[in-house]
Amino acid sequence: MKFGIFDHLDDNGVPLQHEIENRLQLIEMYDKAGFHAYHLAEHHGTPLGYGSSPSVFMAAVAQRTKRIRLGVMVYVLPLYHPIRLIEEICFLDHMSGGRLEMGVGKGVNPVEVGFYDVDPAIAADKFYESLEIIKKGLASDTLSHAGKFYHFDKVPMVMKPVQKPHPPIWYGVLHTTTCVWAAKNDANILSLIGAPAVREITDAYRSEWQKLGKPAAKLPILGLMRMIVVADTDAEARKVATRAYEPWAKNMVRLWGPKWKHGVPFPIDLPMSWDPWQDHGTAIAGSPATVRAYLEEQVATSGVNYVACDMSFGAMRHEEAKRSVELFTREVMPALTEKAASAAQ
Repeated sequence: MKFGIFDHLDDNGVPLQHEIENRLQLIEMYDKAGFHAYHLAEHHGTPLGYGSSPSVFMAAVAQRTKRIRLGVMVYVLPLYHPIRLIEEICFLDHMSGGRLEMGVGKGVNPVEVGFYDVDPAIAADKFYESLEIIKKGLASDTLSHAGKFYHFDKVPMVMKPVQKPHPPIWYGVLHTTTCVWAAKNDANILSLIGAPAVREITDAYRSEWQKLGKPAAKLPILGLMRMIVVADTDAEARKVATRAYEPWAKNMVRLWGPKWKHGVPFPIDLPMSWDPWQDHGTAIAGSPATVRAYLEEQVATSGVNYVACDMSFGAMRHEEAKRSVELFTREVMPALTEKAASAAQ
């Protein structure tokens, strides 16, 4: 059982320069506390995500940390030239001492993809071709490819990643149908839907893994993402979460809907206030005991072996986030890790 961090690096009302430094301080805390990985979302044209050039931010994170793994979640592949991203991946893997995790996707929001003049109708096809090229280029001395979108003829691949043949792949999953592709590609997965639905995904993934004849000991990370606020009392944590969540939720849905070109409905039923979000089971604000009990139930129900915690979002103050991380790493994470280890014996 492992724990990680998921982060949008969204607007929290302070000048961006200060927000970046505050976030780097939190990531130093995550590193010292033993979190497995820090995952940063990529968004464009919205205060939901200021990490729109995630490799730039991850370069800074690599210099401020020593152990935690660094995972963009995800690189929106249709927006990148594959050769440029191959070079960035190699460089970051070396800067971090082989700690890079390679999250990939086609882009969840068609409006953001459209800002880059990419037709959302071809984004999926472009994603699959780009990933094929990236995997090939990371493992080859020269890159040749003839496809629908890209053509390369013996392009020298002068850099190689530290991790061979490439850093671990991550993918966001909302439906069981994606598990066929994910298992075939040895992809670690994250999902933010309810625990019973995540159980369907983890069961489907394990089934596909077994069908492919892959060893159980090599099973990738099957994770869920949860917004988590810890304070000394349930009431205090709920107060922080209620204030912090509303601006985050507004930013989350900001670029969805019919007023935008390519606009489509938001893919999940997202409430605009904290209480129904917590009641839905996809977030928790409480004392260490409350959060421990919640996560024990979530892990048991979902069948995951990883929890990515979103612990700084919206209007949460820096000191509140630091206190939440301190309580989580001291009174929540060790107990759950020990329980999982005992159950595995």
